[in-house]
Amino acid sequence: MHTKTNKKPLLARVRRIAGQIAAIEKALEDEAECAVVLHQVAGVRGAVLGLMDELIEGHLHEHVARPGIDDSTRSAAADELMDVIRRYGK
Repeated sequence: MHTKTNKKPLLARVRRIAGQIAAIEKALEDEAECAVVLHQVAGVRGAVLGLMDELIEGHLHEHVARPGIDDSTRSAAADELMDVIRRYGK
């Protein structure tokens, strides 16, 4: 649900990330200096991590911590979140 209610800002973030990826592609095509490309990649990594943090927070608030959720639904949502966090941490 949180991805539906926050659809516009999430899509805006994804589009900015896509623009950053396109800039990396262009830098490589133009044979930019290594340091330039590294800084661009670091920027993309930061942007993707920021997006991931926002999605995790939304999942936590909507599917794990929201009052009124039954225990089995809450447990399943917590398990989903842990799976994502384990993958995210690699």
